[in-house]
Amino acid sequence: MQWKSHTKEVAPGSHAFLSPSSYQWLRYDNEKILTVYSNRLASLRGTQLHAFAAQCITLRQKLPRTSQTLNMYVNDSIGYHMQPEQTLYYSPNCFGTADAIGFSKGVLRVHDLKTGTTEASFDQLLIYSALFCLDYDIRPAMLQKCEARIYQNDDVRIMNFETDDIVPVIDKIITFDNLINEFKEDEYNEL
Repeated sequence: MQWKSHTKEVAPGSHAFLSPSSYQWLRYDNEKILTVYSNRLASLRGTQLHAFAAQCITLRQKLPRTSQTLNMYVNDSIGYHMQPEQTLYYSPNCFGTADAIGFSKGVLRVHDLKTGTTEASFDQLLIYSALFCLDYDIRPAMLQKCEARIYQNDDVRIMNFETDDIVPVIDKIITFDNLINEFKEDEYNEL
């Protein structure tokens, strides 16, 4: 058998929407497949909007002052001199990338751009705040203020985290990371 290479049609590591490894689509009807495909396109658009926003923030290129989600997010992030797409790392088991983050004069700011319509939770930003403290060895009690913002549906929601909010998350990260590492070690020793 002479197998076809398909190197021109398929990039290495890519997966088709109707992929055999994502076989759930076999049970979809016409309406469901179009809904799932539409959601996938929205997700890809969200990824592109995040990349565009990060580029604007990096270049300090403000957008027209409107009540549009993207414009408010970019302009506020620039105004607060924030770093876009910043990875916060504790361990291989716990890290993440904040959409925009800034720390100056004891004030931590974490902004999140949401392009979907489902209301987002502040939990993600609370975890970023805890990861920031762990990554940069800053005690939460040393923060003058920790402001989290979610930009979504042409609105900005703001929450201020207190030390009592952040410390339990830090403790949980450390505890769960240790448990996972012990489990990995036990599993490795059993091999």
